[in-house]
Amino acid sequence: MRRIPLSRRSHITGFQPLATGTAEHESALERDFVTLSSFLDPHAVITSQPITIVYQLGAVIRRYTPDYFVSWSSGRREIVEVKYSSDLHANQEQLKERFAAMQDWARLRSAAFRVATERDIRGCALENAKRLLPLRTAPLDTEVARSVMATVRGLGTPTLANVLATVPADRPLVLTALWCLIARASLSVDLSLPITPDSIIKVP
Repeated sequence: MRRIPLSRRSHITGFQPLATGTAEHESALERDFVTLSSFLDPHAVITSQPITIVYQLGAVIRRYTPDYFVSWSSGRREIVEVKYSSDLHANQEQLKERFAAMQDWARLRSAAFRVATERDIRGCALENAKRLLPLRTAPLDTEVARSVMATVRGLGTPTLANVLATVPADRPLVLTALWCLIARASLSVDLSLPITPDSIIKVP
């Protein structure tokens, strides 16, 4: 179990409940990584500080503990270090050997290793994830949801706006159903862009 230290000015510590367990974080960026990953793959198993490797640098024995191990539902296994770009730049020489040792360790175990920065984590996809994740377990009117799904299948190029205008039900119910279906991946939109009335909706 990861030991979460007392919060300092540079730390935002806590535990994030997931469908597959609980993941700990020690910074806002780590929290955002867990949020985004759990949204993109609800069945991913995310383990914080899963291992410590030992490697040798010259005559010195070093240890390194990466931030996360992610087992994606696709079967891909990935070790992830979450770092701000400024920290990478400031400590690049120290981190270079550490990351090289981690890559070798992962490769021998049929896993991948990568470093995720705010450029990879933060953006429209994360903002959409924050908005949609709470709706995964929200109540859903099944009749309205069926009507929404049928409408999306029947329209040539369905957008959020024309689905709202077409489904024969109260607008708030239709809008709630749309958001819940997108959150549950029953409907898909381009999450790399802001979701607007003009967003194209598809049945995955």
